[in-house]
Amino acid sequence: MSFFTINGERLYSRIMELAKIGQIGKTGVRRLAHSPEDKEAVLLVKRWMEEIGLKTRIDHFGILIGRLGGAHSDLPVLMVGSHIDTQPYAGRFDGTVGVLGALEALQTMIENNVVPVMSMEVGAFSDEEGNRFHKGLFGSSGILGLLEDGELDRQDKEGMTRRDALIEFGCDPGKFPECEYRHDQIHAFLEFHIEQGPVLESKGEPIGIVSGISGPLWLTVELNGFAGDSGSVSMGIRQDALAGAAKIITALNDLASEDPEASTVGTVGSLRVFPDSRNIIPEKVSFTIDLRDIDEERRNAIETRLVEVIKESAKKHQLTYDISEDTRSELRYCADWIKQIMREESEDMGLNPPELMSGPFHDALAMSTVCDYGMIFVRSKDGVSHNPKEYSFPEDISLGAELLFKTMLQIAEKKAGENT
Repeated sequence: MSFFTINGERLYSRIMELAKIGQIGKTGVRRLAHSPEDKEAVLLVKRWMEEIGLKTRIDHFGILIGRLGGAHSDLPVLMVGSHIDTQPYAGRFDGTVGVLGALEALQTMIENNVVPVMSMEVGAFSDEEGNRFHKGLFGSSGILGLLEDGELDRQDKEGMTRRDALIEFGCDPGKFPECEYRHDQIHAFLEFHIEQGPVLESKGEPIGIVSGISGPLWLTVELNGFAGDSGSVSMGIRQDALAGAAKIITALNDLASEDPEASTVGTVGSLRVFPDSRNIIPEKVSFTIDLRDIDEERRNAIETRLVEVIKESAKKHQLTYDISEDTRSELRYCADWIKQIMREESEDMGLNPPELMSGPFHDALAMSTVCDYGMIFVRSKDGVSHNPKEYSFPEDISLGAELLFKTMLQIAEKKAGENT
């Protein structure tokens, strides 16, 4: 299409090249946060940034940042980006399109001798996914000084702490403070991402404008009973932690499914059993709970009911329990003025993208605590994500990246007008 100014073929080629790092099967990717594969991917994108003339750095949170200097370096930056770490069983597009789409936008500016009024930075944020250490948005929260106590002591399934993983990655957690941004240093944040859902495809639209991000609630539940021989301990006196967990997991599914019209979703995605033997009654079970809803009041009400189920199940099976809160975020809306720019630029492109909420969280959720933000979604085939079958068409990705590029230019132009 003639209105493209970005190089869509170059962008898609980079997406496919990056997908080779941590590749599983034909289309799957596994690049866990702070892992050797993650580092290899970061270094590749860093090389691409430097080849087009960006000033780069990898900070001590493990974030890769590429900077295009603006005409007025004292102004707050426009930050754009996403992440390139993945789930253990992932596809090629989640996060990646946002980082490489932003890189393509800056390369297009450079090739057309555009010098924005403010500096622009592309961020490949570390550990957005949260699967390895059970807490996402690590990098985007870290640079804002929003990390919680004990964050570095979190352990992965092999017992490695986040602190040790970062050191192995080449970072120094003792230098976190020097990597943090003052909140007034960031003018706005933009993120381009695959939808990870079926809405755009159902509407026949290649891209969408995000209206807000639902706040996730992540809990970890641990139940403790007593191990015994599965053949000799009668059912009436057992303290079976797994039997207690099963009732809670089923209840979560039932509670989240009560209203078919609601946006509530509840998931138990990780479960660990000790001592994990066929003929021993489970003594300890820990499992994760991921509860989300664009209606925060409804989400919290379901949480209250679920806690009662946990108490009842523990009492029935003579168990002790512990509930730890890993993440609790509120619904965050995109800035109206950024959405208006996106609508106007979309119209010039001959598009009419719908507005839609995001169920999954993104780095934009953390960034929204300190600045205005906007997001662009690109259509996901069959609504699939966090799966090797995840796919977005090259033409759709190009459209989304073009809208990102035009939005970046308009934000810079708007800022220039404010400073004249």
